[in-house]
Amino acid sequence: MNIDKFQESMYQLIVETSTNLPRDVRRAIKAAKEKESAGTRAAMSLATITNNIKMADDNVSPICQDTGLPTFKIKTPVGANQLVMKEAIKNAIAQATKDGKLRPNSVDSLTGANSGDNLGFGTPVMKFEQWEKDYIDARLILKGGGCENKNIQYSLPCELEGLGRAGRDLDGIRKCIMHSVYQAQGQGCSAGFIGVGIGGDRSSGYDLAKEQLFRSVEDVNPNEDLRKLEDYVMENANELGIGTMGFGGETTLLGCKVGVMNRIPASFFVSVAYNCWAFRRLGVSISMETGKINEWMYQEGEHIDFGATEAELETAAAVETEEKTNIVTLQAPITEEQIRCLKVGDVVQINGMMYTGRDAIHHHLMEHDAPVDLNGQVIYHCGPVMMKDEEGKWHVKAAGPTTSIREEPYQGDIMKKFGIRAVIGKGGMGPKTLTALHEHGGVYLNAIGGAAQYYADCIKSVEGVDLMEFGVPEAMWHLKVEGFTAVVTMDSHGNSLHKDVDKSSREKLAQFKERVF
Repeated sequence: MNIDKFQESMYQLIVETSTNLPRDVRRAIKAAKEKESAGTRAAMSLATITNNIKMADDNVSPICQDTGLPTFKIKTPVGANQLVMKEAIKNAIAQATKDGKLRPNSVDSLTGANSGDNLGFGTPVMKFEQWEKDYIDARLILKGGGCENKNIQYSLPCELEGLGRAGRDLDGIRKCIMHSVYQAQGQGCSAGFIGVGIGGDRSSGYDLAKEQLFRSVEDVNPNEDLRKLEDYVMENANELGIGTMGFGGETTLLGCKVGVMNRIPASFFVSVAYNCWAFRRLGVSISMETGKINEWMYQEGEHIDFGATEAELETAAAVETEEKTNIVTLQAPITEEQIRCLKVGDVVQINGMMYTGRDAIHHHLMEHDAPVDLNGQVIYHCGPVMMKDEEGKWHVKAAGPTTSIREEPYQGDIMKKFGIRAVIGKGGMGPKTLTALHEHGGVYLNAIGGAAQYYADCIKSVEGVDLMEFGVPEAMWHLKVEGFTAVVTMDSHGNSLHKDVDKSSREKLAQFKERVF
């Protein structure tokens, strides 16, 4: 095999997976969008998502800034040199990172140091198996940290909130899957997809669950019991009312695939791999002789080319539906009086400066001074994809929000310490932050998870960067923005849309306590 051509093919697979959502996923998102009532927050969110997909197509840029942990699943003919192939894949990963198609995501677990090229022990993940066909089947999934953190594993029998006892049978499995959708809420960038693995041990069960995500959204399970289970979950999970981004709505789940394997008598695990709407999974068949791509997978059927103006139209419709005369415009720095006027459900657009801050920044700020004056300013939970031009100037290639709940131990204290007035992220935050918002006069704004191109377009310039020693995703970037749109989901009056949706979906979950399929 021509290994240089194979490396080029792997590079193409990486770029396409990061920037071009597969057709089966596009069709699922379109179907969900058509179910939502015009003018709702869910419709606005889905319109932003479809606009983002279109922009990623046009820009050949990452759909989501969190390009995740690349996981390759590769079948090779007997006799193929897997060692050489692994080296070619690593080279392709490093090149794609350098070209801004992947964010540098490989971090030393002990030191926190970022390798800068997505390479390190355990990254990327490459799983090889042999088969007797004469070509290579290579598949790749890019699964981000926000949805990876909502994976969950159950050991049966167990007690589940709202559902009672889950036993070692199909009904117990059903309860676990329904609970897995409930517990994700909007933190995994719903509406999402789930892969379920029944059986195995703790590690093989998770492997089986993730393997289900390599199935087509539209396939039919050959196991009749599992087919019925998948159908049941798809029908009833969307009755929970969690909706897109956890804002409420008609669609919470876009796909459910279940697999089963044997187990030992003492253990009965149900493992769930949650994936966000930005379901970046593609595959190719590659010639063993030439190393070139023969065929792309997951690209059968109709191609949905989303329009780019839908987000603006749906934002206007949402504002009109909620009987507002206009979107609230905030110019940073923001006063406490302006913040106190906002309430849950308001749509805001931010102009001026905002500063990114993720896990490393929040931990740092607890013990150190801020590198800039943050009084009245906006913190954005974001780890962008950044590129330097030939003149050494930074440009944002992708910049959607990260999951905010990770900052719950720090956020309220940091807002009070530095006078921060607004925090932007996704998925909401907890009671400690909500209390601080009320006491300090702050607000939490939910941006649309995964919409990395949509928000990158709102960033007009990079004014500076601090704490680069934490790596590109974790550094504090100084961003000048215009028309940055988000929804107030936690206000300074003690109200939280996330708490309300959690409560209502928990009550609805209890309706599925008894087996009805």
